[in-house]
This record gives sequence, C-alpha cells and structure tokens, in this order.
Amino acid sequence: MPAKSSKAVGFSLEAGSGQSEFLTVYGGLQLALGISFLWPLLRPADITFSLLLCLIVHGCLVLFRTLSFALYSGIPTTTMFLAAIEWIILIGAGLLYWKKP
Repeated sequence: MPAKSSKAVGFSLEAGSGQSEFLTVYGGLQLALGISFLWPLLRPADITFSLLLCLIVHGCLVLFRTLSFALYSGIPTTTMFLAAIEWIILIGAGLLYWKKP
C-alpha cells in the first residue's frame, strides 16, 4: 500500500519517479535488510554479522531521526511511533550483541 504508507510518513508519491523511488527504498532495501537479519536462521554461526548490521543500520536511523526531531517541528504521532520502534530495535540488538556467547 505505497500511497497509504507514503502519506503516513509525509511523502508525496509522484507518478513515475516517486513511485519508483518508493518501491526501490521501501521494497528493495527493506528486502535486503530482512534477508540479512534473517540469515542466521539458515546459518546460525552468522548471528554476529546480522546483529552488528542491525546495530549499524538502526544506530544510524536513531541518530538521524533524533536529529530530525531537533531540526523540524510538527512531527506527527506516526513518526514518533516509528522512532520508538527504532529505539527498541537498537536497544534489543545491542543487548543481544553484547550478550551473545
């Protein structure tokens, strides 16, 4: 549901280029990340890689989301909810990374 998703986060989904960009970032990139994070289900020995990748990705998301809250006003509830989820994932990945055997 690209139209609903883009509206919820404040994007304008323009025909052609906007749709292509949305599909690429929210489709291709998310699929790649999903595969990377689920990889240890196939190869449990690779858990360290997936957790480190998760820490890097969500650390950057939390950094830039926090920066955006400092720079911009009028942040809607949906965006604040996404920020909370990003923090939870970052903290969870950090705990798992440093607790791993």
